[in-house]
Amino acid sequence: MNNQDQAIASPRRGVSITTVNRCGAVVLLCAMSALSAIITKEAISRQEISPLAAVSEVGGAVRSVAYVPELDLPAGDPLAAATSPAPVGEIVALPANAIADASIRFFNGRPVRPARTMRMEVTGYSPDARSCGKWADGKTCSMHSVRTNASKLVAADTRLLPLGSMVSVPGYHDGEIVPVLDRGGAIKGRKLDLLYPTHNQARQWGRQFVDVVIWEYADEQPACDFRAIRDSR
Repeated sequence: MNNQDQAIASPRRGVSITTVNRCGAVVLLCAMSALSAIITKEAISRQEISPLAAVSEVGGAVRSVAYVPELDLPAGDPLAAATSPAPVGEIVALPANAIADASIRFFNGRPVRPARTMRMEVTGYSPDARSCGKWADGKTCSMHSVRTNASKLVAADTRLLPLGSMVSVPGYHDGEIVPVLDRGGAIKGRKLDLLYPTHNQARQWGRQFVDVVIWEYADEQPACDFRAIRDSR
């Protein structure tokens, strides 16, 4: 190539370089615009999405609880009685049966209580022939041994006090309850005969008029069969 051709080619090369630079700038500007649009769109999308749960700060203020008034229970409601204790120092009246319970004893393994009091003529007898004559066989009319209940038993008119009845006589067996397990031809009406081991002891008792307490079972069960009575305990 001669010098003239080189002179002509140089301006063309300069024009080509300038054109390339301009095209690169345009491409870069377009890329930046596209990137800016993407960033802006993502930011807007994040603002539109609501949080899944709001987390409150620990140790915040405690909410007050509304007061609930007490239930107005009827006076006869057992729940009202159970939740209403008596004021301190107030004397609470005991039920009537609680006072009677203080007199309850036990006989033949069951609770008993006094039923009534009867004024009676009371004598003493012994299990020998001097008191029982030909019937002195060591057995009572109930077929119990005279040693039953440690020889502490009585004879009565069984029309008034049936066999198995329970009595207590002041001055006999320390006032403990004893069973009616015998009867006699001379014992009629309000009369009792106290069994003593010996004739002399029976004579020492003599004849007395005393108030005899008649007892009944306190467990609301039928009376025991007099044949089953063995010992008071």
